[in-house]
Parts: sequence; C-alpha cells; structure tokens
Amino acid sequence: MGIQKDRVRFNVGGRLFETTAATLANAGRNSIFGAMFDENWTLQTDSSGEYFIDRNPDCFSILLDLLRTGELYIPVDIPEKLLYREALFYGLLARVRSSKWGPFDGNRLRLSRSITGQAPGDGTAIRAGPDGGCCVAHGSMVHVYDWMLDEHAPITLDYQRVNDVGWIDSQGIVISVCERLGRGDGGMGLFSSSTGELRHKFQVNHDNQVKSFTAGALSFSSDCKIFSSCKGRSNEYGIGVWDQVTGKQTDFFYEPLGWSLGDADKLQWLHGSNCLLVASLFPRKDNCYISLLDFRDKKMAWSWSDIGAPTTVDEKRVRDAIAMEENSSICVVNEYEDLGFMDLRSTAGSIRWSSRSRLMKGKMPDEPCYPKLALHEGQLFSSMNDSISVFCGPDWVLTSRLGRSYGGSICDFSIGGDRLFALHSEENVFDIWETPPPPII
Repeated sequence: MGIQKDRVRFNVGGRLFETTAATLANAGRNSIFGAMFDENWTLQTDSSGEYFIDRNPDCFSILLDLLRTGELYIPVDIPEKLLYREALFYGLLARVRSSKWGPFDGNRLRLSRSITGQAPGDGTAIRAGPDGGCCVAHGSMVHVYDWMLDEHAPITLDYQRVNDVGWIDSQGIVISVCERLGRGDGGMGLFSSSTGELRHKFQVNHDNQVKSFTAGALSFSSDCKIFSSCKGRSNEYGIGVWDQVTGKQTDFFYEPLGWSLGDADKLQWLHGSNCLLVASLFPRKDNCYISLLDFRDKKMAWSWSDIGAPTTVDEKRVRDAIAMEENSSICVVNEYEDLGFMDLRSTAGSIRWSSRSRLMKGKMPDEPCYPKLALHEGQLFSSMNDSISVFCGPDWVLTSRLGRSYGGSICDFSIGGDRLFALHSEENVFDIWETPPPPII
C-alpha cells in the first residue's frame, strides 16, 4: 500500500482536528475517509488542505481516537445512540460494533444487560443474528432487535403460533408457523428484519399440488438451502428443502414408517458430511428419534431411538441433541443435565452418559427444565435451570457457569455475532452476554 504520512486537517462543526493519512486509512474503503484515497491508497487533497464536515465534533473526536488506537472509549456525557448515528454517517458503524465487545469466549463472558419484553409469559425461541442482534418468538409474534438492542417493528403472524425462527443474513428472518385448520395458512415465510415485511412465502408441493402444512424446526446450509420439518394433512410428513435465493422447493424427505421426522424439535446441517441431523425428542414425542439424513441417496445414514429401552433408563428423557462433526459424535442432554455421547462411527447407537446429576442432588427445581445444547468454536454449552454451563477440552470438562437469578429457568439460548442470548421462561426477559474487550496492556 502506498499510504502517505501526510497530515490531514479537519474542521468539524467549528473544531479543528489534525491526523495522518495512515490513521484515516484504518477506516477502510467503505468509509467516508476511505473515499479520500485513490486506488493506490494515495491521499487526494484539495488546495485548501482542510476538510470541513458539518457534524458533531465530540463524536468525531471519539471516532478519530478509535482509528488511532483501535479502542473505543465513550465518555459518560456522550449518548451512545448519538455516537452510533455519527458512526453510521462516517461508515464506521461496523468498526464501532466490533470494538464494543471482544471475540467470543464462553469462559470470559460477562452479563451485559437484560431486556424485558412487552408481553408476559413464555417465549418460544430466541435466535442470535449474525451482526449481534437477535429475535424472540413469542406466541404469534416475533420481536426483532438490532445490535444496539433497539426493537424494530414486531412481525405479527395473524394468530398463528410461531414454531421456530432463523436468520439467513442480517436483513432476512425465516419464520415457521402452525397451520390453522380451515384457513389453508401456515408453513414458512421470509421476512425483512428491519420492516417486518413478508418477502416470500415457501410452499410444499405434493403430487403436483400446493399443500397447506405446519412448519417446525429450521436449519440452513452454507449452499443457500433452507430445511424445515413439515406436517401436512395427507402424506406430507418429513423434511422439506427450499432454495434461499429462488424460494422454490428443491427436495422433500418423506417420513419412513415407524419413524419421526415431521415432529422434529431440532435440525442441524452438517457441512462436513453433507447430512442433516433430525431429532424428535421427549416430551413432544413419547419416544426419542435421532437420525442423520443423506439427501443425495435419500436414506438415513445413521439413526438411534429409545424404543424398547427400559423405562428406568434416562435415555427416555433426552431433551436435546447436537452433532459434533470433529469428534464424529452426537451429544445429548437429559432433564438432569447429564451429558451423553453417541459414536457416529458405530451402528450400535448406545449412549455413554457423563453424569453430573449427583452434584445437583437436593437442588433440582420443581418447575419443568428446558435443557438446551449449543456448540461454538470448540466449546460446548448446556443450559440448566437459570444457568448455562461451558465445557471445554477433549473430555468436555466443566470450565465455567453463567447464571443469574431473575427471570426463572432458561427456556432457550443462542450464540451469534459474538454474543450469547438467553431467554428466560418467566417475565419474557432475555439476557445478553458478551466477552469484554482485551485489556490495553
């Protein structure tokens, strides 16, 4: 890069600032400052040698210091929303966002804040967005929050219960809902995260006819495919596949006799093996069914069920499952937060339990538990009651626990945009956990 050492002067709202071309280049091409350079990163100056910008000088000073040091310090007398507005003008909003908290590390997470929603009662799901925002499904509505945690216009599904939500990018949210008998509604739609506008409605075709259906669990692949569990009125039980770009249905894996796919609680696309994990779990079903679907050969590449297992075995109470491709295994959790592991290389399908319920003896709550699992950058997360446990290493040793007392048990949590969001079962409250920025020295 041919960045010069030239000094640059700015008059911002009547205050003079002086910096260097090297500092301005830190803003990147997609900023106002980046537009001051030519293709060889040579600063283009005018005859006056000074640039006038009619904006807030206090915020300019903060943003200029961010470009100089890479660190963000906001004085207490500067409203954050004002700084964000100015950062948007200069094209520095993404840089401000990335400097607000550090790279995600489950062992260093700190509670940033909690937000109470408008409606009382249980939420259905919470999903982290790719840019640090989130969305919360609550009954027939989805509440959308940007990375500044400002709530956008809610998405209303006309009294149809929301089953799952998922982000395809920072601007689009896919929502799956229940069918309403007699209305021909239900299914799945793509909505704008900022306006709530319906962009596309996905359809299921069976025997060359468009069918009404209930869409359930969602998953997304890196090659722009959307997967959803589906329940129709005839033979449309199984897993549907749609193209994110065209919105057209591209495939359908019909539910085999004696198995469960259409009632799936969890879908997870496995990029390495090109298979889809499908888990139908207790208590939605009396029995638990976990399988890997290979859409190329239209077959189950691997499967497990607790059918025929003794009723005293904890496998009857599997509440969540997640595939761990690097270990060729599937991790499951029961209502006592016992973790279990199944080897995908074995057809026996037995669970090797790693019990921690003895440690919880005498502390189990009377209310129902909603254990959930997540895997992020080599760390395993498991929710239990009002806390989330973090496990690391080849033996998945408990290394930290995230918890707070307000809001009741955690019914769902999600990781994305370098944040962890935890939704509580009471008061419709959710927590935001962040990794603090690294220390200066």
